[in-house]
Amino acid sequence: MDRLDNTVRPYAWGSVTAIPTLLGVEPTGEPQAEMWMGAHPGAPSRTDRGTLVEVVDADPEKELGAAAVARFGPRLPFLLKLLAAGAPLSLQVHPDLAQAKEGYAREEGDGVPVDAAHRNYKDTNHKPELICALTEFDGVCGFREPLRAAELLDGLGVDSLKPYVDLLHAHPEEAALREVLTAILTADREQMAHTVAETAAACDRLGGDYAPYAGLAHHYPGDPGVIAALLLNHVRLQPGEALFLGAGVPHAYFGGLGVEIMANSDNVLRCGLTPKHVDVPELLRVVRFEAADPGVLRPEASPDGEEVYETPIDEFRLSRYVLADGGPARDLTRTAPQILLCTAGTVRAGEHELHPGQSVFVPAGEKAEVSGVGTVFRATVIV
Repeated sequence: MDRLDNTVRPYAWGSVTAIPTLLGVEPTGEPQAEMWMGAHPGAPSRTDRGTLVEVVDADPEKELGAAAVARFGPRLPFLLKLLAAGAPLSLQVHPDLAQAKEGYAREEGDGVPVDAAHRNYKDTNHKPELICALTEFDGVCGFREPLRAAELLDGLGVDSLKPYVDLLHAHPEEAALREVLTAILTADREQMAHTVAETAAACDRLGGDYAPYAGLAHHYPGDPGVIAALLLNHVRLQPGEALFLGAGVPHAYFGGLGVEIMANSDNVLRCGLTPKHVDVPELLRVVRFEAADPGVLRPEASPDGEEVYETPIDEFRLSRYVLADGGPARDLTRTAPQILLCTAGTVRAGEHELHPGQSVFVPAGEKAEVSGVGTVFRATVIV
């Protein structure tokens, strides 16, 4: 197996301290938002054999296994991350596989450079994802019931929100949610800035259910995403709890440290809480306008101590082992590729001793035993 040297991405919303604290190093003073573990060309992990992209490209069947290559192609199907939000991330959705392929082909045909700021589709893959909290983790996920969203907006006592309240009382549900999000994102920017300022002041004054939204306008003054976020379910994960985010589900993270796994893609359509490009027509084409419970996941334990976060996705499978002193070594050998990430204590993976934030890549079929005292997350695929 290969010890990984991973890149930390310094996005502006990142926490200055969370990832350094986990790694046991001094903060640099700069935001450290995400540490990428995998073979995404944007920031591939490095090994003694070259980047993980180079390792996989040299012999896909040896590294990934014949079954994974046959099913997902000659690339690592997932990307594992440590995500540390010190400020709210953009409100966003991800396309399904058909939408990603069509959107990528369209933008290629239009000659839009892949690194252009207004480019929506960077690749042809979908991007389902799972976030598992290491600390208390705040965010929003999926639409509230329209009447509940109307009640929340009405309770703010902001006159300029009344038209949205009226729209949310319309039927059917899908049409109500679509109309109100469209109205928010296409409103006059100057009028919206005033609405956002009034909404932020009311949220700060009222607290309670409004408290999570009070700081959004501080980070993104005048941004319509502040109002759009009120349409969504607020979620506060406790350590060990997780959220699965499928295609078309609007979501945003407000703060906390977590382990994130996703299909190997960088396709994002933004709704707000960002200075980046927002393509409203394309966004409205991709969003699923249906109210749903966010569905907090808790791991399901198996007899060998593996705690699995069940999702409907085959490109990734996330689980964890909490290892105790004196416990037996756990055999994690699989006929599929794996990344093992230590998040607590000291864990021995094969010949490698892992401390928090350290990880290894395990090729398909490679002997993989872990032992020690600590927590190790296991990322792999279902074949």
